[in-house]
Amino acid sequence: MGLNEYSHALVRMPGASFVNAIASVPQPIDVELAKRQHAEYVTALIETGVTVEALDPTEAFPDSCFMQDPAMIVSKVAILNRMGAVSRAGETDLIAETLGARFEPRRLTAPATLEGGDVLNAGDRLLVGQTERTNEAGIAQLRTIVEPLGIPVQPVPVYHYLHLLTAVTYVGNGMVVVSEDFADHPALAGFKRVPVPRQEGYAANTLGIGKYVIVPAGFSRTTERLRAEGFEVLPVAMSEFFKADGGVSCLSLVW
Repeated sequence: MGLNEYSHALVRMPGASFVNAIASVPQPIDVELAKRQHAEYVTALIETGVTVEALDPTEAFPDSCFMQDPAMIVSKVAILNRMGAVSRAGETDLIAETLGARFEPRRLTAPATLEGGDVLNAGDRLLVGQTERTNEAGIAQLRTIVEPLGIPVQPVPVYHYLHLLTAVTYVGNGMVVVSEDFADHPALAGFKRVPVPRQEGYAANTLGIGKYVIVPAGFSRTTERLRAEGFEVLPVAMSEFFKADGGVSCLSLVW
């Protein structure tokens, strides 16, 4: 297994409605600070060498800055997800035309639900979390799309986390960054694991692009462990996105 060789990232700046984003523990969100943090995130993406395309804010959907969830690009196919969060259902249509102009679009249909935050792309296979946002029908429909392309799908039961990628992210070279409470999950048996201490659990959500790993700022032990594995670490401030249950992988759709 090699590094994650992404070349493009699609992002969307949060709008004023981001104050109403879904949150497991509601806290006041500073939208202007969120915009500055988003700009810092985009700077980190550019530093990795990817081409970044920024879409305009969409006030009708407070969570629409979390671009990872409504669609995925797998083997030049744009998989248009059916969101598990009802308030986010229209976000897929916002990017369907943009993606359909570049890739073969395949849309998931009812009763399937699947969000990109539940899909760990390990290059040679997809691990897909079974959560409140992604159901068995969603995983089954995804399998019918990607397994004919030679990409197996492995369901992963997930409990106590919003998404699979809340607990574990793939950074390349057969390596995952994983919360210590999830590190012994049998689905991860074939991976080298970079454990994230319980008190730094938010840092389990990272974005590996080539030799770089984007991580939330302020988690020194996780950062040190990634550097010890030879990665160049790009910390970015994420306080306002944390309040909306979002991490660094959530803010971009990469391919």
